[in-house]
Amino acid sequence: MAVLSGIASVWYSRQENVWVYPLGLINTVIYTWISFTAHLPGEAVVNFYYTIMSLYGWYCWLQRNEKNEKRLQIAYSSTGYWIAQLIFFVGSYAALYFSLAYLKDQFFEGAIPWADALASAAAFTGMWLMTQKKVESWYWWLLTNITAIPLYYTKGLILTSGYYVILTGLALAGWLKWKKLAATS
Repeated sequence: MAVLSGIASVWYSRQENVWVYPLGLINTVIYTWISFTAHLPGEAVVNFYYTIMSLYGWYCWLQRNEKNEKRLQIAYSSTGYWIAQLIFFVGSYAALYFSLAYLKDQFFEGAIPWADALASAAAFTGMWLMTQKKVESWYWWLLTNITAIPLYYTKGLILTSGYYVILTGLALAGWLKWKKLAATS
């Protein structure tokens, strides 16, 4: 159920369809539990964050202006937005890495702080940009997925690792489609 709802969610995001968010909620709640039980606390936190941001994104994507047009359009980030996302990523990575490294011995034996923090910080950034329909969200999703493939594989979660292979392909397709849509808006 988690894998199918996740794939469907990414498919709908590629299509700029608001169903990305309700399907994403199903996925993120299940993966919060899976990640926590697999001693991937960073991924558990990121899935909890996805849950909150899915509600926010759902709200943002439904907003209309006075002409009943979508308030948000697919677009590239401004220079200021790029700087903000890089600061957000670096701050998220540092906070996650040091938290995971500290908690590893006490609670999460077998955790891989640098990889878990990298995948999670990229995901935090990608999800934030997705709620705002920024093309660059797909760059962050690609980094998240490529990092998550070996991360889950080393934890013995082979099917989840395969799921991230599929998500990588969908993220690439999403980036190509949004790039084209941004050029025509």
